[in-house]
Amino acid sequence: MPFIELDTNLPANRVPAGLEKRLCAATAAILGKPEDRVSVTVRPGLTMALGGTTEPCVQLVVSSIGVVGTAEDNRGHSAQFFEFLTKELALDQDRCVAVVRIPLVG
Repeated sequence: MPFIELDTNLPANRVPAGLEKRLCAATAAILGKPEDRVSVTVRPGLTMALGGTTEPCVQLVVSSIGVVGTAEDNRGHSAQFFEFLTKELALDQDRCVAVVRIPLVG
């Protein structure tokens, strides 16, 4: 069961409507998990800095009960999440924090 947390300093009015639903669907497709088992939280308007600047940025944390793949798989997953985020939020990859994977005991 994947848990997705997206934190950003973008104001809520710059976060596209329905992002949480599209991120849920994208997560299911990327990780090969049923969409009805994916939980997504989007937190806009946070005080954040990345690389010493407060320019618009995003941090995505992916946690999952159970294994979501090998280290090689996870590199591919990360690339797909970055592609999704840069497209949806109109940010460069250097304004996105690397996807963090935290295995949870189920």
